[in-house]
Amino acid sequence: MTALLTLLVVIGVSLLITRIATLALAATGLSTESARFQARSAFSGAGFTTHEAENVVGHPVRRRIIMLLMLLGNAGFVTVVSTLILTFVNTRGPRDWGPRFGVLVFGLALLWFAARSRPVERAVDRLIRSALDRFTDLDVRDYAGLLHLARDYHVGELVIEPGDWIAGRALADLQLSEEGLLVLGIERPSGGYLGAPRGNAVLEAGGTLIVYGRDVAITELDRRPAGSEGDEAHQRAVAEQEAVEREEEEELKAAEGDGNPPPAEP
Repeated sequence: MTALLTLLVVIGVSLLITRIATLALAATGLSTESARFQARSAFSGAGFTTHEAENVVGHPVRRRIIMLLMLLGNAGFVTVVSTLILTFVNTRGPRDWGPRFGVLVFGLALLWFAARSRPVERAVDRLIRSALDRFTDLDVRDYAGLLHLARDYHVGELVIEPGDWIAGRALADLQLSEEGLLVLGIERPSGGYLGAPRGNAVLEAGGTLIVYGRDVAITELDRRPAGSEGDEAHQRAVAEQEAVEREEEEELKAAEGDGNPPPAEP
């Protein structure tokens, strides 16, 4: 039974380690989704090669975090396998397997619930951010709160491909603001970065566009093809954004009339 409890502790610590690494990577400027993916990839040893992975390797702080995750992940995998074997081998016989298996399933379910629970996640995140702020020099400001990433508003990274509607065009020609999209930065194919770009900035194929806006609008822009089909999609997106703005204004007026803030969607 001791080996079984040890296994559950190891899994719980593994989840905590990846959560700490996710917040640490996000503090260096990665999006939460990218940070979570890179942390789990490094800790599990999956070794995915992605555009975000190249950004991690080229950043000294991110590189140190990933190297530590790889070291801890390799040691943790061996520990989990050996502990699992001891759990079922070091027993008096098959009659002991049932209770131990039941404890294992219950413990894994409890850890899964804790990992998926929003209240638990928020409480753990507060503790982790406080520890990172106190014991490290990472910038752990809450960018999600700063940018008001509520409802369906997000920061997205769009890899610019040759056949995209935005490829090879200047920002002034695209008029993305009419779609409700705010351009935060452009990462050049050469690796250079242009923050808060002006209208004359051209989006080169192979680069990355960082925008803020509704998730559905970002996704649609990322899939939009070049040519007349893309122009028509742009006009539809503009009309949809106007409808969204009217809806948001009505909600705001209604909330101000009631004296309550507008309802937050999950």
